[in-house]
Amino acid sequence: MSEQKIFCKGGGCGAKLGAGLLHRILERLPKQSFDENLLVGFDCRDDAAVYRLSEDMAVVHTLDFFPPMVENPYTFGQIAAANALSDIYAMGGEVKTALNIVCFPENSDINILGEIMRGGMEKVAESGGTLAGGHSIADSEIKYGLSVTGIVNPKKIYKNNGGRKGDLLVLTKKLGVGLICMASRVGEASEEALSEAVRSMTTLNKYAARISKEYEVHGCTDVTGFGFLGHLHEMMGGRLSCMVYGDRVPYIEEARHLAEEFLITAAGQKNRNHTGGFVRFENVDFATEEILFDPQTSGGLLIALGERDALKMTEEMKKEGIPAEIVGEITERQDIEITVKG
Repeated sequence: MSEQKIFCKGGGCGAKLGAGLLHRILERLPKQSFDENLLVGFDCRDDAAVYRLSEDMAVVHTLDFFPPMVENPYTFGQIAAANALSDIYAMGGEVKTALNIVCFPENSDINILGEIMRGGMEKVAESGGTLAGGHSIADSEIKYGLSVTGIVNPKKIYKNNGGRKGDLLVLTKKLGVGLICMASRVGEASEEALSEAVRSMTTLNKYAARISKEYEVHGCTDVTGFGFLGHLHEMMGGRLSCMVYGDRVPYIEEARHLAEEFLITAAGQKNRNHTGGFVRFENVDFATEEILFDPQTSGGLLIALGERDALKMTEEMKKEGIPAEIVGEITERQDIEITVKG
């Protein structure tokens, strides 16, 4: 739909506020009264909030919404929903219900909104959850997403900072979708590359998460707006370091060409500014650096687990068509938090 082009100016997780700005805001908020049943809150920098209801039941709460990053409204709805649902999987949870979050210009074609919501509803159904309602407001630009509720056993939560020395790091989707979506907006990405990016963004992390539950996962996050290195920084939690195998990180091939041509994103530069001080690159070219800082929308899971489990899990995921790769290892705390070797 040609009308959608006036709204597709730079959306997805690249539209998020920078990690540095968010950190400054959150650290100034007053401390809340302690509730022992709040197992994961905003002070944990984790993917979703977790509240314990009983010894073997906790609810997982998350929400995510953003402007379009693709021209097709139905596809945008799928991507936005898959991205919001991902936080439940990153916590080890199971999706139960979802609520629509809608911002839409009143003078725009209402059929566009219908297609967005149809795409979102289909992804909620694929997750096994139920779309239970939502909220909408008139706005100058389109924004869409979900508030999602899931459940998890309190003893089996995937926290992002639970990794251990000696763990291997497994990434379950290719990087580079931010670079490709940005280049597509200015007519510089091929249809093949955009199609591959869309397939990745519309794929639920449900399938990788289901396989991961067969193994002893120590830590997990999903890679979204802060980029691979930004979310890896959160996983280290100021207590561990890691080595990233720069030549093993999966990415969409055309993203390298785009980075080499300096078709890079403003959000990626925010990520570099915030996380770059924690990273040392050794024999790594500029394009690889940009891919590692690139903001992802509906990116893959980044999972920390023991070597034997990591090898078996990665092999099983590959058999199911998931492009999982072992991309690094966790070490004891070093002078630099993240070392990327080419």
